[in-house]
Amino acid sequence: MSVDTSPRSTTWTHVEGEWLSGNPPLIGPTSHAMWLASTVFDGARWFDGIAPDLDLHCQRVNRSAVAMGLKPVKTAEEIEALAWEGIKKFDGKTPIYIKPMYWGEHGSAGSVVAVDAESTRFALCLFEAPLGGNGGITLTVSPFRRPSPETAMTDAKAGSLYPNSGRMILEAKKRGFDNALVCDMNGNVAETAASNVFMVKDGIVYTPIANRTFLAGITRARVIGLLRQEGFDVREETLTVEQFKAADEVFTTGNYSKVVGVKRLDDREFQEGPVARKALELYMDWAHGRSASEE
Repeated sequence: MSVDTSPRSTTWTHVEGEWLSGNPPLIGPTSHAMWLASTVFDGARWFDGIAPDLDLHCQRVNRSAVAMGLKPVKTAEEIEALAWEGIKKFDGKTPIYIKPMYWGEHGSAGSVVAVDAESTRFALCLFEAPLGGNGGITLTVSPFRRPSPETAMTDAKAGSLYPNSGRMILEAKKRGFDNALVCDMNGNVAETAASNVFMVKDGIVYTPIANRTFLAGITRARVIGLLRQEGFDVREETLTVEQFKAADEVFTTGNYSKVVGVKRLDDREFQEGPVARKALELYMDWAHGRSASEE
């Protein structure tokens, strides 16, 4: 039986000057991206008529392309304008995921393993995706770890990093958890398998220091700034699993679901925390323009 390749929600993709619906066939079996994983992407969100930090996501995908050895063929401003054009193709009700992407079509002369920057291709894919995270999530400590920048392309939002995240999530789900708390190669907490992570202890907010083993996200930075402006003491430090298990509350941040509380970490139960609730409130107020002075 053939696999159904149609997308699971309404989807529009801009490529080479035109908008295409569904899941257009863009990569073939000889494409460098399909064979040797020369792909980068980014993800922004549209909901309630707004697209928070869309400009920063468009800028970051170009930085990721350079880190991968690709050649950005669109400016961040061009990508942002295309995103707003694509948003108009939807019903204006369901939240949208905005995914700019670069990939390599050919290998370089003399070494097919290395991508040929001149063969870089670009697409912008938008699809309906409701915001998730309601009710909180459960985490377990993963037996797998984040790579260091010496061993993987951690300075890019590269597709090649995500199979490692995928196996973390699958392993966690086999043990009855939603996601996994992941350590770096030194055994310190980095993030979850799919988002950045925070903990609160005695009123102080902590998050793992950005050490290039994980993507220090745009939503993470936004939440740190908003909490500090509200008067919270937010510290970026090297943190252990034991500190997270002894925390008063734990929550995650990420573009896909924004701020989500953690209700269990292995055998430690957590109540919905006031700091997580406040972080989400501050973020949504900022995003909707209710705190214009914080922009």
